[in-house]
Amino acid sequence: MARIAIGDVQGCGEELRALVKRTGFSPDRDQLWFVGDLVNRGPRSLDVLRYVRSLGDAAVVVLGNHDLHLLAVAYGSHRKLRDDDTLDAVLQAADRGPLLDWLLHRPLAWQERGAAQGELMVHAGLVPQWRAADVLRLAREVERELQRDPEGVFAAMSGNRPDRWDDALEGADRRRVVINVLTRMRFCQPDGTIDLKLKGRPGSQRAPWQPWFDVASRASRDLRVVCGHWSTLGLLARADVLALDTGCVWGGGLTAVSLEDGRRWQEPCRKHQAPGGD
Repeated sequence: MARIAIGDVQGCGEELRALVKRTGFSPDRDQLWFVGDLVNRGPRSLDVLRYVRSLGDAAVVVLGNHDLHLLAVAYGSHRKLRDDDTLDAVLQAADRGPLLDWLLHRPLAWQERGAAQGELMVHAGLVPQWRAADVLRLAREVERELQRDPEGVFAAMSGNRPDRWDDALEGADRRRVVINVLTRMRFCQPDGTIDLKLKGRPGSQRAPWQPWFDVASRASRDLRVVCGHWSTLGLLARADVLALDTGCVWGGGLTAVSLEDGRRWQEPCRKHQAPGGD
């Protein structure tokens, strides 16, 4: 079985299908790993959701910040669509219900069952204090609440505070930090403080901020974290991190990488939106 990881699709449906064809993927034999942000900004979010859902167990998907934004709008929180959102077709679709329910049941973090080490997939990043077991435990906490009370979770999800992980956090504050780290973070400090407004390339930040994967004390260095979210970073492939957001929706490319042998494929993308926003 080939496992192929794919970067942020963000509604670029034509590019996704062309990229998957390039890889030689077969759904009865192989598995696609999606790092989140299936939807939004690109023109075909509805097609992307239908296609990826149709793959069944051949597609492993973690939630990204744009996926959560769609769910927050759909499940009746106070969140509204933004001017640059391209989610109307999903919200108005006849099969909206099963599509959104499927998306709601995607994990925030993924590691193959029984894997003592190896790849761990999240959308954005990890704070230095978290080991793989911590990430999965905290992700499951939030996922259970999302499926039990989505309206309640989404109503309290927005915001950048607290800005530092503490295992003593409870309730909405605890869920908000977990969601922010796993789906929005790029830079942090060694003590687990995060800044969600920093979006530039590594090196653009002032000390003591660091790319989350470069913190020397990171407890998850014994595995490779597969992620996306950071289009200004681009493709980064090294032993402890595989970052796959190559800015498809901004006119870059949509990238896929084999988790077995490192083969790479990229589909050029049309510029659907000008860079900006989160």
